[in-house]
Amino acid sequence: MHRTHLSVNLNKVALIRNTRHLGIPSLTRAANQCLEAGASGITLHPRPDERHIRAHDVADMSALMKDWPTKELNIEGNPLQNLMGFVRQYKPQQATFVPDSEGQFTSDHGWNLNQDSEKLRPLIDEAKALGVRVSLFMDAEASSMAWAKSVGADRVELYTEPYAAAWGTSQQAAQLQRFANAAQAAIDVGLQVNAGHDLNLENLTAFVQQVPGLQEVSIGHALIADALEMGYRETVTAYLRCIQATYKP
Repeated sequence: MHRTHLSVNLNKVALIRNTRHLGIPSLTRAANQCLEAGASGITLHPRPDERHIRAHDVADMSALMKDWPTKELNIEGNPLQNLMGFVRQYKPQQATFVPDSEGQFTSDHGWNLNQDSEKLRPLIDEAKALGVRVSLFMDAEASSMAWAKSVGADRVELYTEPYAAAWGTSQQAAQLQRFANAAQAAIDVGLQVNAGHDLNLENLTAFVQQVPGLQEVSIGHALIADALEMGYRETVTAYLRCIQATYKP
């Protein structure tokens, strides 16, 4: 039976570390504990300003993941900025292309493939030639999934903040259906589906249950915030329980 995988985004661990010059908290220790607890992978987003993940973190994590051959490293970022250098050097299992501007506070929209297709296509081809799976960060618009397929993507990562913002409101069901429709449209054109942004212990189970074919959820901010109280291992276990609760024995 298909299971949705959990990739832990460690950006916020690096953000805390960068406020001092002591090297703590350690990203590699955090990664090891998350992987030992059952996470399927680690996500890093090395922005050009190195506000959290720094170049050496990508090198360290790439080396660490060699001790976890069944787990995946996902490096995300804008391929028109600094991402492709990391992809070429480290050849992660997955690269998630995100259309962030250099000073953007956080990822908040997907690619406009009417506008960006010609810029993305050769970079997607290059990454895939290196053996790297390519996922495009996309808004949950069913009509855009065929475009994502046409430029050569393997997967889309659905930007889930609108769903998270609607959680507990009258718009919750409509947003969930919107994401389910987008995921099905992606599957129908031969794409696989990831998701991420503001998923948490409250809203994750319903999302995984209703969105078809979900391969992976990438969770950072909420998971690291929970880990400040519960620890990495217990927190990852709690998120995995949310995922496992969607599957009938």
